Amino acid sequence: MSVVEVPARRIVALAASAFVVLAAEPLFVLVDTAVVGHLGRVELAALGAAGTVMTMLAVLGSTLEYGTTGRAARYFGAGRRPAAVNEGVQASWLALGIGLLAVLVGELVARPVVEAVTGGPGTVADEATQWLRIAILGLPGILLVLAGNGWLRGVQDTRTPVRIVVVANLLSAIASPLLVYPAGLGLTGSAIANVLAQWVGAALCLRAIRAERVPLAPDWTVMRSQLVVSRDLVIRALAFQAAYLVAAGVAGRLGAAQLAAHQIGLQLWEFVALLLDSFAIAAQALVGAALGGGAVAAAKSTAWRVSRYGLVAGVVFGAVMAGGWYLVPALFTSDAGVREQAHVLWPWLVVMMPVAGVVFALDGVLLGAGDNAFIRTITVVAVLGGFIPLCLLALRLDWGLSGVWAGLAAFIGIRFAGMVWRTRSGHWLVVGEQR
Repeated sequence: MSVVEVPARRIVALAASAFVVLAAEPLFVLVDTAVVGHLGRVELAALGAAGTVMTMLAVLGSTLEYGTTGRAARYFGAGRRPAAVNEGVQASWLALGIGLLAVLVGELVARPVVEAVTGGPGTVADEATQWLRIAILGLPGILLVLAGNGWLRGVQDTRTPVRIVVVANLLSAIASPLLVYPAGLGLTGSAIANVLAQWVGAALCLRAIRAERVPLAPDWTVMRSQLVVSRDLVIRALAFQAAYLVAAGVAGRLGAAQLAAHQIGLQLWEFVALLLDSFAIAAQALVGAALGGGAVAAAKSTAWRVSRYGLVAGVVFGAVMAGGWYLVPALFTSDAGVREQAHVLWPWLVVMMPVAGVVFALDGVLLGAGDNAFIRTITVVAVLGGFIPLCLLALRLDWGLSGVWAGLAAFIGIRFAGMVWRTRSGHWLVVGEQR
């Protein structure tokens, strides 16, 4: 990476590849939510509660993905592709070990954690626990896919991740409605479809590593380094999930309609957030490679260009959501009470989009630079200083879902201010194969 300007077509190619990969999983979740939503509000609320727990477990493992991309990108930028791929090999070993441990722990604590989210024992908790105990069997597969995406993005492979995720999620999108309705499995069918997709994706990621013909033995030195890099990202992920658990817990205590509407809104938010994150992933790969090759000017230029692209995308998604105020909630539920609650949170969903586009792009810039300590700190500050306090006040002062989503908006706003300041400061511009 010796040029000052990264070609726009390279940014677009990486972002487009990431867009497809990121869109596939939430698209399946949205399809799954729509399928389950027509079973009834209890099943939809159960999916919301159990899905929150499952996401928490998976996101903790996603630290491997982000850490692997940054490390692999620096080696790739320095012209050392085998070393970059080795980061993926070692991340896959970690993913398998962490995933199996998480399955064991998850099966043991499924019931009490679900009840903490739903507000106690009941029909929703029963359904959610049953779904979670099946879905969690796919967790090692999820982590293997995350590790695979990490190194593939690091070496700027724009095709393989797309093929993997499309095949796996297409299979699951077909299986979910068939298992839920014709097979008569109900909510359980949704969980089985999830597991199928996750393990098919994992097998395809392992096949991609074998095709590189690099040594596959575990290397404890590299794995230890990856764990050190991931430390701050784990804290960041824990802060994210603590906030989302509190939000789901508050929504659950407001009522089944509120929790179901929160599930719809949260899945739409995460869907759009992941799509906006495509620019972050492009930035992460390009910035990491630029700094690995010593091209500071290219890294700075890429940071602000990707941020502008993120802003434009955020405006577009915000406009789409504003136009779908009536139609979109109706696609997910026929329950009038749930639709009414979805309309309560909708303005927050719309106004956050443009700001989020910039936040996610700069997140990718700093991740690519390995500035993990700052990312950790600003996330914790935003959670403890904005998200969680407003959620708890929403419950205490009877603000309803509007208060919960005001907390999410504050979370995005605080991170926006911090990341713009950090990027302008230039403290993240550290060159070399590893930070």
